[in-house]
Amino acid sequence: MEFLSTLWLGMPLWIWFAFLSTVIAILAFDLGILHKDARAIEISDSLKMSGLYIGLGLAWAAAVYWIYVHYSGTGAVDPQIAAAASPEERGWIAVKLYMTGYLVEKTLAMDNVFIISLIFTYFAVPREYQHRVLFWGILGVIVLRAIMIGLGAVLVMEFSWVMYLFAVILLATGIKMLIMVDHQPDISNNPVLRFLKSHMRVTETLHGQAFTVRQIDQNTGKTVLFATPLLLCLILVEIADLVFAIDSVPAIFAITPDPFIVYTSNIFAILGLRALYFALAAMVHRFHYLKYALALVLIFIGAKIFLGDFMFDGKVPASISLAVTGGLLAAGIVFSLFKTRNQNSSN
Repeated sequence: MEFLSTLWLGMPLWIWFAFLSTVIAILAFDLGILHKDARAIEISDSLKMSGLYIGLGLAWAAAVYWIYVHYSGTGAVDPQIAAAASPEERGWIAVKLYMTGYLVEKTLAMDNVFIISLIFTYFAVPREYQHRVLFWGILGVIVLRAIMIGLGAVLVMEFSWVMYLFAVILLATGIKMLIMVDHQPDISNNPVLRFLKSHMRVTETLHGQAFTVRQIDQNTGKTVLFATPLLLCLILVEIADLVFAIDSVPAIFAITPDPFIVYTSNIFAILGLRALYFALAAMVHRFHYLKYALALVLIFIGAKIFLGDFMFDGKVPASISLAVTGGLLAAGIVFSLFKTRNQNSSN
């Protein structure tokens, strides 16, 4: 039991195990019970599942409050949390930081839907097989983000100047998003896809929801393992998340250096992406102007690292970060829905 009480990245190991167990249980329930058979996910089902995942993400905020009231004191990684005058104040600051991170990561995940939709369209993946790709993609994300956030946490704790590097990355990314908001990637010319096709045996067509199949190689006459286009699709989805992680990981660390808040807000935001995809992909055109708001959020988060040194006592308060982030994203959603109110998916 003493082992489980050992601190790792600012939190007892048992809390990390409890969180990961919760995530595994959610994924097992989703794939093993709700979607054990391959079928097309209807928009109504997608919205219901999205509501459930958003509810879980918001409910975790209550767990964050309890955890930081009882298990994160003056040794907290985030200086705002460590400087709190009482356990209750510490809990509320942690909740504000978690919610800010959750909002940013959720919006970045929504932006990722557009790229995933292009990938599915390019490979002509039927709707009934898309859920399996997204599920295994989410598992890859959980591992990938854990590695990136772990490395990021070590760098932030060892080298304070890394935060300024993250700020520059976010400012550059936000400005690039404003300039290239209408840019549409060309999947067929993706260098990763070209490399995979030239170095792997790939079948011409899909084979159900299988990622690999055994077929006769026309060159050797032997039965060998072939990748299916569905596997290439999964790899590109993972690569897309890696690219987005380059933006999202610095963004969340710019909000708080606390690894537990960083990782849990990331995972709860991404868990719901699979459910949200089927509804959002059908009306992604309605959220065109949200990209401008997201770009401004990234610019704000990057700028506030420098602003904190001049206008505040080392860091912009969590309440201001949450208010500005939530206000910008809400304005982007409302403006998008208003401007596209007379459009449909074919426009």
